[in-house]
Amino acid sequence: QMQPVESGGGLVQAGGSLRLSCSASGRTFSRTPMGWFRQAPGKERDFVAVISWSGISTLYADSVKGRFRISGDNAKNTVYLQMNSLKPEDTAVYYCAGGIVDTGGSLYTPTAPPDFGSWGQGTQVTVSS
Repeated sequence: QMQPVESGGGLVQAGGSLRLSCSASGRTFSRTPMGWFRQAPGKERDFVAVISWSGISTLYADSVKGRFRISGDNAKNTVYLQMNSLKPEDTAVYYCAGGIVDTGGSLYTPTAPPDFGSWGQGTQVTVSS
């Protein structure tokens, strides 16, 4: 069972950047799409970005497209979320999630929470105006 662990959250001014990291234990990392979600107070958990297990395919929410970039390093069992040009509305708890192993092809990029079987505890990102 994969166990993602997020790091890299914090407080940043609007326009700044942060890089989140997600380390995932377990031998199935290289066959699992990895995603980032976020949840603001009083709101549902929203999809942010996903990368296929091959690393070839990525998908982003419209709200972060062009500002965020997801990448992965299978050798380190780690996925990253580079966040640039941050806005106050990006403030949320960010969660890393592992897809269901060996599901879908090498370009599979799920976006719905039920498509992910492993979740981290989350890391807080706060963007001040």
